[in-house]
Amino acid sequence: MFGSKLVPHSIETAWKASTDSRSWLLAATCAVLSMASLPSAMADVKLPSIFSDNMALQQGVPLKVWGWADEGEDVTVTIGSNTATTKATGGSWKVELPAIEKFGPTTFKVAGKNTIEPKNVIVADVWVCSGQSNMEWTVSRSMNPKEEIAAAKYPGIRVFMVPKVAANQPQKDINAKWIEVSPETISNVTAVGYYFGRDLHQKLDRPVGLINDAWGGTLCEAWTSAEALAADADYGDILKRGEAANNDEKQKNGPNRPSVLYNGMIAPIVPFSIKGAIWYQGESNAGRAEQYRKLLPTMIADWRKQWGQGDFPFYVVQLANYLAKTPEPVESAWAELREAQWLTGKNVPNSGTAIIIDIGEEKDIHPQNKQDVGKRLALLALKNTYGKDVPSQGPVYKSMTVEGNKIRLAFDHVHGGLKVAGDELRSFAVCGEDKKWAWAKASIDGDTVVLVVPDSITKPVAVRYAWANNPDATLFNAAGLPAVPFRTDDFPGATTGKK
Repeated sequence: MFGSKLVPHSIETAWKASTDSRSWLLAATCAVLSMASLPSAMADVKLPSIFSDNMALQQGVPLKVWGWADEGEDVTVTIGSNTATTKATGGSWKVELPAIEKFGPTTFKVAGKNTIEPKNVIVADVWVCSGQSNMEWTVSRSMNPKEEIAAAKYPGIRVFMVPKVAANQPQKDINAKWIEVSPETISNVTAVGYYFGRDLHQKLDRPVGLINDAWGGTLCEAWTSAEALAADADYGDILKRGEAANNDEKQKNGPNRPSVLYNGMIAPIVPFSIKGAIWYQGESNAGRAEQYRKLLPTMIADWRKQWGQGDFPFYVVQLANYLAKTPEPVESAWAELREAQWLTGKNVPNSGTAIIIDIGEEKDIHPQNKQDVGKRLALLALKNTYGKDVPSQGPVYKSMTVEGNKIRLAFDHVHGGLKVAGDELRSFAVCGEDKKWAWAKASIDGDTVVLVVPDSITKPVAVRYAWANNPDATLFNAAGLPAVPFRTDDFPGATTGKK
């Protein structure tokens, strides 16, 4: 009746030792019960940590859920009224459920041999908050921390706290958890991410999820997959440096090797359904600013490909003003990095750049005013992602006209008119064919800025504004947003050719 290949040894022994049906039944039952503790027993269905208590699920898009189970095990996922069933293959499983249109609380259940039911789940808009130290910078270290922490009573905002992990290969999971925002939980959350999310939460009256995913002092290439870097010969120098670092005792476990932060901190959450991403990074790549024009768009395209969710919104924070002011116009790697960030926001579909050239600090690379950074990112999202009629950008250079010994500059995004911050317009420089720069006296005329060409320049050819590490940001629009730093030339710069 039972062959030895089909029946566990303990049951087969009981069968052979029994001489009547009652003794067989008793022995077999005891043997089956004892099997629950055997090492060979089937493993429980498991979920990655991003599916856990307090989580926020993305509204309005198909929901991808995945995990692990024994080969062939039936797994059923139920979110609200939607259900999907699959079989585990190769030890893992994945399902996709229909989008949920209604924001707010929902139920989440995964059932296989066991059942998992995360608690306190909401449907929200989920944003990845990534980059280096200025994104990592916490609420407790931002401006007015005591007041901000005490006021952080937002159960409708959830944060997934990704730990710092550098990995040589893409990881499948991380040791992380979701938190519900409260005065007790907010201290160590990204300040920029929180203030961004809080603005959306308040202005849109909907729950918001934030994936806190940043590491100070890190390079853009560390956040980009090996697949994306290897596909482009222009990144050969980056890959060579990575190989050297992997063979260096001091660097081989560090966070600034190519792809290690993608592997350790992005791959484990892909393809968790999201609304978009905000990014505050660039200081560490400033020495290769020209290359960043291509590298940052490469990373964005890579993330979008890996997520498989189309061109989701991606908003970049431009570097703040920093370091000592210079009395004369100079070349600046930081200005070139800002330009690379601006060009990314301008040219990459469904992206944008938040300008913060006015709220940095000369002696602190981590300015405490993270509230305005979050607010300006939120303005971009409100305008471009959510279709709200709000000013989202400061004045943007449009054209230059030479009028004798004057130059007239026209701008887009004046939003009620151009304004001067302080007593006069500063940080405008002009050069002639010799490429020697000199400051120009500037004034506002309607929706234009008029420059008086310095006497030292007989034939002006180019203009720059706020082109320095720490310029005086003096041009704004009536909405209180600073003008985008710009140059009208394409001369070789401080980082030209650096890879």
